[in-house]
Amino acid sequence: MSTSPTVGAGIPIASVPNLRDIGGYPTADGAKVRTGVVYRSTDLGRVVDGDVAALDALGIGTVFDLRTAAERELLPDRIPTGAKEIALDVLADTDPSAAPAMMQQILTDPALAEQLLGAGDAKDYLAKSYREFVTLPSAVAAYQELFTDLARGGDAPVLIHCTTGKDRTGWAVASLLLFLGVDEDTVYTEYLLTNEQLLPAFEPVFDKFRAAGGNPDILLPILGVRRTYLDSALDQVRADFGDVAGYFERGLGLEPRDLAALRERLLVRS
Repeated sequence: MSTSPTVGAGIPIASVPNLRDIGGYPTADGAKVRTGVVYRSTDLGRVVDGDVAALDALGIGTVFDLRTAAERELLPDRIPTGAKEIALDVLADTDPSAAPAMMQQILTDPALAEQLLGAGDAKDYLAKSYREFVTLPSAVAAYQELFTDLARGGDAPVLIHCTTGKDRTGWAVASLLLFLGVDEDTVYTEYLLTNEQLLPAFEPVFDKFRAAGGNPDILLPILGVRRTYLDSALDQVRADFGDVAGYFERGLGLEPRDLAALRERLLVRS
């Protein structure tokens, strides 16, 4: 007898770590988030030939790439067969040294990593970035387009990613699940799955960083996720808009028909 995949379980495609379906979670009003519609992952710049078929099997119709132009140029996606890619630069309006935008350089340059993170302020660095996910004009525009396209059908299923699939992507998924009515504890649990599903894939990165003279321990706060990072974004939302519903309505300026369509499209009711 077949069984349904465990909610939140990683999809085992080795060259696309942190890949999972965001569906299956219950909402406060008794519905469930629909499965097979929205996936999240790291970038698709390292997809190996042997993983192409498995990735294609998900039937992805649209890839939303939340990376900067520089990140996309450095490591272009190998998108699934037949899919279209939409580039949404969340951090276009921020300091180019913001932690998420500098991820690739930080991972390969111990001197830069020490300069930016060695004082132990990585958590503050990430917290600032998360607040900017709510306030930056480029972030507002990117998330508005993402959720509008998702509401209006687009080419489904969709895959949302950034570089490591944990910060820009993490906020997209967390805010969407909260908007749909998933309780906050469950959303934090989904968010923190990245620590289980991503960090093991970085062992080669840690090894290379160590070999280049760096201390891998300083990478942990920036490669993993912490409750305090998501707290920062939600604190900003509450200060500016009251709650996530207000953020979607007034912060992102989504039209009433799109707010309703998101719920209709992404929720399953018994």
